[in-house]
Amino acid sequence: MAEKIKDILATGQPVLSFEVYPPKTAKGLADLYETLAVLAELEPDYISVTYGAGGSSRANTFELASEIQNRFGITTMHHLTLVNQTRAELADIIKRIGDAGIRNILALRGDPPREMGGKFRKIDGGLEYSYELVDLIREIAGGYMSVAVAGFPEGHVDCPSKALDSRHLKMKQDHGADFVVTQLFFDNAVYSEYLARTREAGVTIPIVPGVLPVTDYDKLLSFCDMCGAYICDDVHKAFGPIRGDREATAREGLEYALKQSDDLLSRGAPGVHFYCLNKVEPVRTIHQRLKETRTTAAFK
Repeated sequence: MAEKIKDILATGQPVLSFEVYPPKTAKGLADLYETLAVLAELEPDYISVTYGAGGSSRANTFELASEIQNRFGITTMHHLTLVNQTRAELADIIKRIGDAGIRNILALRGDPPREMGGKFRKIDGGLEYSYELVDLIREIAGGYMSVAVAGFPEGHVDCPSKALDSRHLKMKQDHGADFVVTQLFFDNAVYSEYLARTREAGVTIPIVPGVLPVTDYDKLLSFCDMCGAYICDDVHKAFGPIRGDREATAREGLEYALKQSDDLLSRGAPGVHFYCLNKVEPVRTIHQRLKETRTTAAFK
């Protein structure tokens, strides 16, 4: 039986997890299952599966999350966004997720699709805020589900202040969220500051940092510009001079992510969630070396 991630976090041991996304082609899916077979050998605590803008990968997310759990015996977390979907449609999806034995959902507002012009708009019969999606999950699944929400250490791109962003996170907790998975960041001092200001706002649930190992500097610049994540000077200094050297970038990306992850655990992070971009490396090596550099007893 699949575990609730809330219960895994409650053990107090470092929780290491991976995130994948549904490929758009049959070849991509076949390649991903080969990747997952390798990652499964690492025995991650769970694997999360993303959900396309406006529910564009709705069916693929469900099928992939179900298959990971059934084929590899790994607990999965199904991402779910409220963009362009009615309350009734979302309720049907939540019921289907639960019926499949998936016990974890990451409840998100989600990125607006292109037809919205880059700005979110509530549709008729839909929801507007992620805490409303948390409410709906609780209404339908009760305590059967563990519910995660997103956190933004540098503040959400659409939020006017970090203080308000912290209050929004407290609201999501008050409506039933069990834990937080953060957007990627590269300066761990930002994570410590985030913990301090959200705790001051009354947030007590675990906040798991999300780490993206750098494999392509130029793509990183483009992605972070889109999502509003800040790239600190250390990243520019490390990867800017080697931007045309893929092998050197991969080596430096591995070392940077390993040091970042180890330091996050030292700062009291309950675990690390790796954005692996559907690739085995470098997350396999990072995962293995992270366990080697820390006491074996600290892990399951």
